[in-house]
Amino acid sequence: MIKVLLCDDHALIRRGIRDTLSDASDIEVVGEAGDYGELRAMMRDKTADVLVLDINLPGRSGLDVLHALKDEGSPMKVLVVSMYPEDQYAIRALRAGAHGYVNKGGDPAQIVNAVRIVAQGRKYVTPEIAQMLVESLTTPTVENAHEKLSDREMQTLVMIASGKRLSDIAEELMLSPKTVSVYRARVLEKLGLTNNSEMTVYAIRSGLVGN
Repeated sequence: MIKVLLCDDHALIRRGIRDTLSDASDIEVVGEAGDYGELRAMMRDKTADVLVLDINLPGRSGLDVLHALKDEGSPMKVLVVSMYPEDQYAIRALRAGAHGYVNKGGDPAQIVNAVRIVAQGRKYVTPEIAQMLVESLTTPTVENAHEKLSDREMQTLVMIASGKRLSDIAEELMLSPKTVSVYRARVLEKLGLTNNSEMTVYAIRSGLVGN
């Protein structure tokens, strides 16, 4: 039996994933958390083979959690689920220590298959991600400016480009507005931009958000 922990701040999405996984006879969801603090508390009492982790969490992001688990040498395999485009976050997640990446908008059966694969210690990637990995190895590419952003700066860029106000971003990420402003300033500097409108145009042209 594959034991699974879920970590997603949206209760309805957690329920959907839990129900999907529970339909599989070889998978058992042993715990759920809505943020990093709840996850840490749960991990003290429960053990699992696989952690199904959302990237966009309040406070510490899913990528932050990945780095923390990797630094601790946690044996738990991590499958990242996200609404973010695969071409922007999948590679980051895999580099941070994830064993797989699945888009929430995909076929529910894909999550079940992915959990089974990562539980075996193997990597799960969609054909789209596999193609990106091949191209990154075989094609000389010019580094996009946003690839120099930290995980939190990237998150700030995407959220601003999606139309969210700094106060909303601060509340969602459980950061102070001043801290979010610092991330915004760093993004503007690194991308050579001057305002939110230019950030939005850049994000759309780079495929970071839909237009």
